[in-house]
Amino acid sequence: MLKPNKPVIITFLAPAVICYVLVFLYPTLRTLVMSFFKVESVSDPVSKWVFTGFGNYLKLFGTPIFRQSLKNIGRIWFAGGCGVMFLALLFAVILTNNPGGRGVKFFRSVIYLPNVVSAVAMGTMWINYVYNSDYGLLHNVFAFLKLEGASRTLWTAPGNLFWSMLAAYCFGMVGYHMLIFMSGIEQIPRDYYEAAYLSGANGLQRFIYVTIPNMRGVIRTNIVMWTVFTVGFFVWGQLFSPVNLSNDTVAPMNYMYELVFGASSSAATARDSGAGAAIGVILALIVVAVFFATSLIVKNDDAEL
Repeated sequence: MLKPNKPVIITFLAPAVICYVLVFLYPTLRTLVMSFFKVESVSDPVSKWVFTGFGNYLKLFGTPIFRQSLKNIGRIWFAGGCGVMFLALLFAVILTNNPGGRGVKFFRSVIYLPNVVSAVAMGTMWINYVYNSDYGLLHNVFAFLKLEGASRTLWTAPGNLFWSMLAAYCFGMVGYHMLIFMSGIEQIPRDYYEAAYLSGANGLQRFIYVTIPNMRGVIRTNIVMWTVFTVGFFVWGQLFSPVNLSNDTVAPMNYMYELVFGASSSAATARDSGAGAAIGVILALIVVAVFFATSLIVKNDDAEL
């Protein structure tokens, strides 16, 4: 039996370990520690930090716009998540029912295509060519249907802005989660479906009693990934409210950007990187909490393949 060559192992592992420590571990620990201090700039030396304990967290939860940002991502996660997961699973089932059929690859590519386009380009397209009240797609469609009231609707007005942004965002996310669902469905042995069919199960029964039980791990993965994307929601809020923070579009990442860099004209002149770090910690805790909750609720007891 060959003995492990420790110098060789260390030589190959050292670059990865060093990169992990410098790029991930150190910034994570520094952000966690910074969240308990009053820090004006992220580049300030530690000697300028002023310890405040949980002051940053108390300040954030006492700020109306931060509470609104949490409410917004909660609505994005639940309402948007339900819509995205439903459509993604629906398309995945349809496209995998006849894997060798004509047009399957074409429709798979078309549905996934929005993920290839940058969020900035996609958001600009929706704002200028879909929601525009003079020549946008929705305006023309409703005008053709003689629905004059709907054709004159200002989809980016304050009352409609959040849902318009959410619809545009979810449009681009369906294809990503559809591919994850498709990969899970394709791993289910066809024998299971044939046995259910011979037992007299119809399409809906095969979906409920064969597809879903064998995709619990995939469903859990999609929920966690959707949570990660939701807490990292940033670009779309900036696109739909490019000047100042808006209660309709603000997300914690947008508010954190304002605190750290003071980019908005409505932001306070004094930067607060400590509070920004606290937002990062809160978002990380949300992801961890959802991960453990889904692990407990959605058991990964898929069939042994």
